[in-house]
Order: sequence, then C-alpha cells, then structure tokens
Amino acid sequence: MNTKTKGNLAEDKACEFLIQKGYKILKRNFYFKGGEIDIIAFKNHTIHFIEVKSGSGFEPIFNITPSKIKRIIKGANIYMQKNRLNNAFCIDAIIIKKDLIEHLKNLTLI
Repeated sequence: MNTKTKGNLAEDKACEFLIQKGYKILKRNFYFKGGEIDIIAFKNHTIHFIEVKSGSGFEPIFNITPSKIKRIIKGANIYMQKNRLNNAFCIDAIIIKKDLIEHLKNLTLI
C-alpha cells in the first residue's frame, strides 16, 4: 500500500472519529499555494484545521514541525478569507497509531 492510500485511510478514520465526537466536516484536503490542510471541521462555533498523522514504529506527532504548523496557519487564513468567515479557529492534530486515535487540540508555536 502506498503512502497516499495510507494517508487517505488515516483521514477516513479521523473523519469518523470527529463525526462521532460531534464535529461537522467542512472540507477535506484543502489545497493552497504552499501546502494542504487534511481536514477542516466545525464544532462549538470554532473551526478546527486538522493535520492527520499516522504510523507505527515511530511517533507520528514528530512529523508535525514548526514549519508545518506555520503552513497550516497560512492555509487557515486563506480558507477563512476565501469563505469570508470570522469564526474563532484553532490548529489541531489527530494522531493514529494502530487502533489508537488521539486528538490534540489547539496546537501553538512555542
């Protein structure tokens, strides 16, 4: 199975998880110049821009670097402007290791 297929399967699992937690999926694979946001979801008046990482034998969270977060923030601002939205938003991550799913909310640069 190639990495694109694995990524799509992880995003499918992440979407199912989010829906079960009461999120509404607004968009998957939002592409912009310089990057992509895996999932854009909405809950409690807040838009969540979500990066999905999966894997085994290593910690997938380490693949979310400060430069990746900066690109997601750039994409979030583009999405908000393009759709003329003024909602609160945050950057989240969903980490999938085997059958474990962890939702890390409101990631920020330190």
